[in-house]
Amino acid sequence: MPRRLRPPPAADPDAPRRGRLYRALERAYPDAQCALRHRNPLELLVATILSAQCTDERVNLVTRRLFETYRSPEDYARASVEALEQEIRSTGFFRSKARSIQAACRTLVERFGGRVPATMAELVELHGVARKTANVVLGVAFGRAEGVVVDTHVFRLARRLGLTRSDTPEKVEQDLMRTVPRSRWISLSHQLIHHGRRVCKARRPLCAVCPVETLCCAPDKALAFAPSPGARRAP
Repeated sequence: MPRRLRPPPAADPDAPRRGRLYRALERAYPDAQCALRHRNPLELLVATILSAQCTDERVNLVTRRLFETYRSPEDYARASVEALEQEIRSTGFFRSKARSIQAACRTLVERFGGRVPATMAELVELHGVARKTANVVLGVAFGRAEGVVVDTHVFRLARRLGLTRSDTPEKVEQDLMRTVPRSRWISLSHQLIHHGRRVCKARRPLCAVCPVETLCCAPDKALAFAPSPGARRAP
């Protein structure tokens, strides 16, 4: 009996547009990096936990002093939780964040020799660390692309730019991992975050000066104003 040949996978009609979109973002934000200030993986881990429901600017203000007081997992583990709460109070949800930081650092001391692990499986074992936080630490601190960071900006822009139709961060991440080259997983997140803060704002997107406007399929574009001279647009 002749062997049946599998039909070739169906061509993705949107792949060329996505490719141009990724290249346009790369040109617009070639130096996009993590906005959370840190000097080592532990500081990045703590800062990322603090960034939940808080701006990076506020986190950076808080960690400027915090990182001078607490320099190791042992420092956080031994600290008075009440004192830690007061240090991070202005980031919001400070009680749960203080507990998460302290519990995570105790696990670092007890199970990982005081070092932040460099695998997804180990990071998500830490209290208060889910995939988003783990992806930040892995990508920024260790240069490891095991997933795509999907924060509020990435979630919103991925849907707005037609990169996904999914309605949860977990599904959006899976869609991006499936359609974005792995070599771009880390940089694309940073570029989308910068684009969301500077141009594609939630309340009033600046579509007239958007570098990817011609590649955007959002139904609610705001093109009431002409592009400013020198605005960089995608070809």
